[in-house]
Amino acid sequence: MLRLEARPQASRLWTWGSPVLALAITVLIGVMLFALLGKDPVKALQVFFWEPIRTGYGLGELAVKATPLLLVALGLAVCFRSNVWNIGAEGQFVIGAVAAGGMALLADKNSGPWIVPAILGAGVLGGMFWAAIVAFLRDRFNANEILVSLMLVYVAILVLGYLVYGPWKDPMGYNFPQTRMFERVTQIPKLFAGSRVTIGLPLALLGAALLWVFLFRTRAGFALQVGGLAPAAARYAGFSSRRALWTALLISGGTAGLAGALEVAGPVGQLTPYVPAGYGFAAIIVAFVGRLHPVGMILSALLMSMFYIGGELAQSRLGLPKSLTGVFQGLLLFTLLACDTLIAYRVRWTRPLARATQ
Repeated sequence: MLRLEARPQASRLWTWGSPVLALAITVLIGVMLFALLGKDPVKALQVFFWEPIRTGYGLGELAVKATPLLLVALGLAVCFRSNVWNIGAEGQFVIGAVAAGGMALLADKNSGPWIVPAILGAGVLGGMFWAAIVAFLRDRFNANEILVSLMLVYVAILVLGYLVYGPWKDPMGYNFPQTRMFERVTQIPKLFAGSRVTIGLPLALLGAALLWVFLFRTRAGFALQVGGLAPAAARYAGFSSRRALWTALLISGGTAGLAGALEVAGPVGQLTPYVPAGYGFAAIIVAFVGRLHPVGMILSALLMSMFYIGGELAQSRLGLPKSLTGVFQGLLLFTLLACDTLIAYRVRWTRPLARATQ
């Protein structure tokens, strides 16, 4: 019979091998799922994992999807390493998009290039403000940050809905709930002609490099991680848990808000009720699959964006439901949680004890 035996120390091999095994199991379950739906598993896997990277345009779209996922995940990694459970990055993403959209609507044809940094700055401040509400309630009233941040997601969506259905609604938009298209001068600069990839991609990669330096080469980053792993030791060392709380949430809110600003002033070009794309929730999976490490999160953001694009292609080419993307995301998370057991435990085969003879 199989049983789990505790390891004397955590396995470094399975710390990084667990996500690979989880992905393999997810693909295997996906093959069975495609077969049950009456689709050719080989063709379906090709649509999910080969088509998104087959052409230069596909690689560009992969980068477009990966950029907000990576930015949000970087901020969440700071929170999770600090033992601060910010589950509401989606709301901070939405408010960042709203703040950036408001700044973009102030622009006209005479606005200068300064408007782009102003839009990005407004997005960062919007996300930080929304995260600061969570930090204040946790700091002042010891409110649970999981519940507060999650509930604020729905408040943020209601704020967005009020604006696009009300005061910011485009009077020339045939009664659709959307703002007018932003002026060309407000558009986030693109990296390549004919591509939708913007400067958000190098900003996200720069953020990953800065996060690595912050976490592993600065005293403040060390203090955050010690506070998350051993709060009592952090207090004994003189590290402020209050400062760690505010720092983690403001960084997380700022990166989510920046992602929202890049999205609405980049590929979208206006505010609509469909700004909440689920990036804030999907980034939680990106963070944990990437092991809360900047390099790992770059790879997991690409994988998650492949799920998004693969799901869209499967819907259009194979007639599969769009919700299949969420199914793959959920499968990856659950299999990862199961495979993580191998980090602290090893599987042993033991023979059952012989029954005592009468």
